[in-house]
Amino acid sequence: MGPLFLKYDRYIECRLCPHMCKIAQGKRGICGVRKNTGDEIELLTYGVVSGYSLDPVEKKPLYHFFPGSNVLSIGSYGCNMRCDFCQNWHISQKSAEDFSRNTTPDLLADEAVSSGNNLGLAFTYNEPVIWFEFIRDTALKIKGKGLFTVLVSNGYVNKDPLDEIIGFTDAFNIDLKAFNNDFYKRLTGAEIEPVKNTLKQIATSGKHLEITTLIIPGRNDSLQEMTEQALWIAGELGKDTPLHLSRYFPTYRRDDPPTSGKALTALYETASAHLDYVYMGNINSDAGHDTKCKNCGTIVTKRSGYSTDLLNLDNEGSCISCGSRVYRYFTLSSRKLR
Repeated sequence: MGPLFLKYDRYIECRLCPHMCKIAQGKRGICGVRKNTGDEIELLTYGVVSGYSLDPVEKKPLYHFFPGSNVLSIGSYGCNMRCDFCQNWHISQKSAEDFSRNTTPDLLADEAVSSGNNLGLAFTYNEPVIWFEFIRDTALKIKGKGLFTVLVSNGYVNKDPLDEIIGFTDAFNIDLKAFNNDFYKRLTGAEIEPVKNTLKQIATSGKHLEITTLIIPGRNDSLQEMTEQALWIAGELGKDTPLHLSRYFPTYRRDDPPTSGKALTALYETASAHLDYVYMGNINSDAGHDTKCKNCGTIVTKRSGYSTDLLNLDNEGSCISCGSRVYRYFTLSSRKLR
């Protein structure tokens, strides 16, 4: 991998993400946590944790990566996007003068091993890419224990750092916030092409990939845009790439009304015409949560909230009705197949 930063006379250029921030001495980049200390870019949040929980893996959301298991989940502070609709703004948009270290890679690896029904560690809650040095050091410890690593990210990262991240990450959920660049520019302060390149790079690597799109009324909810997005996913990443469509609620700086169930269902049906696995999230019903065999339509997983029942599957994650493989990453965990 190339260097994460290059030093010039008047600034240091951070090369972690496409912003390529040119940071003067004593200042920070857009993410708020990477600082020019004079000789290098220092990660101010190394070891700093804002959230820490043993979650169902479905909460990430990952529906096709060891369904029914738990994953120890951690996050820190900061983000390299400025989404005015951010659902985690209280940590992603936080920028304090000083951060206190409160964990280490070794401690997290030990905790992951001792946690029940746990597949490994997920970096989530805020943007993990900007936490690069810490997630790298921790992921290597986790994998040394024989466990798995998960990254939940906005996908705004340069190719070389992503290559290294792919090397120590087993599963990704990437936010594809819309399928138009105007949305990205106006609402996130970023651009869509780097995110699309990230998705293609992960898909080419063979690592597990799922995608989430938060649906905001009047911003990214047209059926035409969803058709274009679904066709692009099918053509570039594979039609079996799971897509999660999540309901928006007003928060942070955006006060558009919540996504209606009718609109979300219409988008779900539109995407399902082109993709094998589409799900709806952040809704008060169980609709759009179950997994069906893409070949014969047999229900193989029923979900209610974060309760997961694995049905009609053999020990390899294949449908017992037709033999088609549904889950590449599958475990019986502590749940009983029926």
